[in-house]
Amino acid sequence: MDWEALDALIIDFVTSENLVVEEDACANSSPSPSSSPCISSSSYHARLIIRRIRNSIESGDIQNAIDTLSSHAPFVLDDHRILFRLQKQKFIELLRKGRHDDRVAAIHCLRTCVAPSALDAYPEAYEEFKHLLLALIYDKDDQTSPVSNEWAEKRRYEMAGLMSSVLRASLQAYDPLFSMTLRYLISIHKGFCFHQGISSAVSDLTHRLLLEERDPPATPLESMYEAPPFDEVTWQLASCSSCNTHFTDILIIKYQVDIQALAHAVELTRQGAVDSMKFAKGDLFQAFQNELCRMQLDVSVLDELVKEYCIYRGIVDSEMQMITGPVKRNQFEVAHRLSRDCSAEIDLNTSQHSDVEDYCMLDGALVNDAEMSSKEGGEVGSERTNVSEDCSNSWSNKCENTRALVRIRSHMNCESNKRKRWRGRIDETDRLPDPSFSKSETGINPLENKYEIALALKELVSRGMVAEAVNEISTMDPDFFTQNPVLHFHLKQVEFLKLVSAGDHNGALKVACSHLGPLAANDQSLLKTLKETLVVLLQPDGNTTGKDLPLNDLANTLQVSVGNRLGIEEPQLMKIIRATLHSHTEWFKLQMCKDRFSNLLKIDSLKEVNTDLIGAIKSRSNKENNANLSSQLTTTSSSTMTSEDGGSSSLMMTTQTSSREALWEESAILKVMEFLALSRSDAIQLLSQYNGNAEAVIQQLFG
Repeated sequence: MDWEALDALIIDFVTSENLVVEEDACANSSPSPSSSPCISSSSYHARLIIRRIRNSIESGDIQNAIDTLSSHAPFVLDDHRILFRLQKQKFIELLRKGRHDDRVAAIHCLRTCVAPSALDAYPEAYEEFKHLLLALIYDKDDQTSPVSNEWAEKRRYEMAGLMSSVLRASLQAYDPLFSMTLRYLISIHKGFCFHQGISSAVSDLTHRLLLEERDPPATPLESMYEAPPFDEVTWQLASCSSCNTHFTDILIIKYQVDIQALAHAVELTRQGAVDSMKFAKGDLFQAFQNELCRMQLDVSVLDELVKEYCIYRGIVDSEMQMITGPVKRNQFEVAHRLSRDCSAEIDLNTSQHSDVEDYCMLDGALVNDAEMSSKEGGEVGSERTNVSEDCSNSWSNKCENTRALVRIRSHMNCESNKRKRWRGRIDETDRLPDPSFSKSETGINPLENKYEIALALKELVSRGMVAEAVNEISTMDPDFFTQNPVLHFHLKQVEFLKLVSAGDHNGALKVACSHLGPLAANDQSLLKTLKETLVVLLQPDGNTTGKDLPLNDLANTLQVSVGNRLGIEEPQLMKIIRATLHSHTEWFKLQMCKDRFSNLLKIDSLKEVNTDLIGAIKSRSNKENNANLSSQLTTTSSSTMTSEDGGSSSLMMTTQTSSREALWEESAILKVMEFLALSRSDAIQLLSQYNGNAEAVIQQLFG
């Protein structure tokens, strides 16, 4: 799994949903609209409007929903069917209040709103209007009344869901990409587990996250009936004698393939898929997004999972950092006191960082020892006695963790912390909470230090500073690499390649003799990698670059391993993504086809992981040769595409033949799927038994 691709999706999600605020905004003493994150996308504001309308309908305030629609989406009220349903629900909600004034208002609503809209809605609307009058004499608590369905509160949620679907599709106010990707992966995961009869390790999370309920499908607007639906146009083209037969065959197959792909992707009936495609005017991907957004996610659960992941990955500050963020200077002072008072000198194994004894640099703040001592006065001595009793070399020791954090960050030139602060879902009418906190908070959270150590070590490796990361880990826990030999091997492999790139072959050989050789001797599976690594020594100077190596996956692996030693659990969202990606791969192996929506949802990028360091070097060294070869092939191909007399060459004829053959096979697959209501994989298996003859398959089964 590519964590960087997942990070990008998550950052897009939290930004699009306005769940985070930049640290610069947090520094302002008085929050204002300008301090809110800038959400330029109109989709965000459209989603806010849809959310407001949905909340109004679910709470029974139909008039507020109608007013909001009139202001922001008046075209929806032009559909008399929708307007009639809203007015019916408004009448019921007025009666539900039970007061005399509300009953009078309900009767007035019948005369002025419900009755006129019933005349223009649809043929059955007037009969529904007369049936609705029974609500005047039957009580809402009478479950045996003929209007019990009209009284049911579930009607609110059905109406709210319908309005959300219509508005979302009409305004194209789709949920963020990560939200749609998660819906799709979980739905496929559930289907795969059910089909295979296996249990899921993340079933508890997926059932809480993706609800069984779906919003009602969006109904096409009345104006859309003025033109024939897209599939009728296609069949009219097919019957047109002046149309090219081959072209119309392609067009018909295309729409049938689209309908089947949509139906299987989001678990629709064929008719449901046809209706969805009609609403999207034949746009498969728009229809797919409409259907995905109908699936309901538990937003509170999703936000908690995302927040946990963001803290783990260092995208947002942890809870303790949110509390103590504005008083970082005091926090630095405590950190430095702990570092000095553990009665051990900070050894950075390099002279260029020897001044860390006197200067502590954290998050870009330079604090002098003397300055700290003069400010703290007697407090330093009193605290020193208590802290020195706890000093020891272990992951769980607060003193050692703080000292390690000082050392690790000193390697990274103390770049400023650019993380975001978690804001959460706040109603758009609310103001941001005051980001300033009490300046009496000066504690250091041990758990926060553990997160910071894991993130800092990950950052070191991702920057190629592998030797520094290994030294720091060995200092904190001498047994760590004994328990993680493969990780140790790959870290030393990177160090070896960096030394070769710098021209220090003797240093590289020392690393190979001291570390790579013994590690490979204890694990035979590493011998092949060791041989390929040593071959790099034979490449000409300049071809063994140590820059731009694929280090992200190695850095992520180190973060997980260090996190486990520190007692930091892997985020639950990561477990869900890993499990669902595996199910996605296996499911489409069974279906014997490629997922048409994986590129749209960035699923392919989530699966792409480049961990082959040697392969990356070879790829770069051969890049120019490959480019030249590609150019030659293109020239050769171009010269054979057209014959001397201007006609089609044998290559073009072959391409057209294979294209027709592929179309015929696809049409056979679709025909078997349609007639027998089978999945794609089952249809292909049947066709393979009858040499691809769809008619023979159907005739054999129907006798």
